[in-house]
Amino acid sequence: MSHRTVSWTRIDRAGRDARPIIAPGLLSAKARIDLTVRTTRRPLFRAGQFDRAAIMSAAASAARSHQERFGCSWGEAMSVCLTAAWRAAKLARHMAAH
Repeated sequence: MSHRTVSWTRIDRAGRDARPIIAPGLLSAKARIDLTVRTTRRPLFRAGQFDRAAIMSAAASAARSHQERFGCSWGEAMSVCLTAAWRAAKLARHMAAH
């Protein structure tokens, strides 16, 4: 019968590597999307459905600011802002249900 040695360092590194990486500027993108929703008065979730046009509009306006602030490409900025917009929309759906 063979014996395996357990490397706690390797297990710890694997646990750290498995954590999701938070994109830089995700929290500020979420704040900009919340501000856009409040100022435009276009909710991301209404009548039991996601308003995809409002989500895209909020993400695009937040992406312009994100790109200015972080100096990243348009694709990276839209990726971060769309993630934040969909999270905000899902939170709005959850809040409407409860």
